[in-house]
Amino acid sequence: MNYLAHAALAQPNQYSLVGNLLGDFCKGVNVAGLHPQVRAGLDNHRATDRFTDSHPLVKAAKAEFSPMRRRFAAVALDVLFDHFLIRHWQQFYPEPFQEYKAGLYFQLNIAMPLMPAPMRDTMQRVCRHDWFASYQQLPALGQALDHIARRIRFANQFSGIITEIIPRYTALEQNFLQFYPELQRHLLQLRLERADIQE
Repeated sequence: MNYLAHAALAQPNQYSLVGNLLGDFCKGVNVAGLHPQVRAGLDNHRATDRFTDSHPLVKAAKAEFSPMRRRFAAVALDVLFDHFLIRHWQQFYPEPFQEYKAGLYFQLNIAMPLMPAPMRDTMQRVCRHDWFASYQQLPALGQALDHIARRIRFANQFSGIITEIIPRYTALEQNFLQFYPELQRHLLQLRLERADIQE
């Protein structure tokens, strides 16, 4: 899952939000020294990734990509699933997405002091350039994926992967709509972010 889904799966406080987004920025971080709620959020992020990576629907979706792009399928699906989450937001959450997004950007800005520098730099760009707006339409989503491709430090054929998503769009959307509620239930059962973890 990508940034939006990890944020949506967090508890409604800045510590959980930071922890649930920290998984991609842990290099050099003293995990043992984190605030307990940040650490619990990080555990939730990792449980989300494990469940996602091992889920049969996700594995099947990755296998549908061409051999030359399959190694990047997980990255593409992470971003695509954020797109589907926005598209079907009201099916999963009561708050309108535009209101949630505005609140999320506000909370991210408040939580900047809790973030390691690389994470803070990325989250500043997320807020400043309204990344989640670019996930809402397929052309902009394709541009976002191509931007990720340009940041890869070795020769790759990731660029243009949207051309493999479009013909499979409906099937991938149905996969997501089946998968996401299962992920929500799984995390609820794990209860990694318990109410008894104090600030």
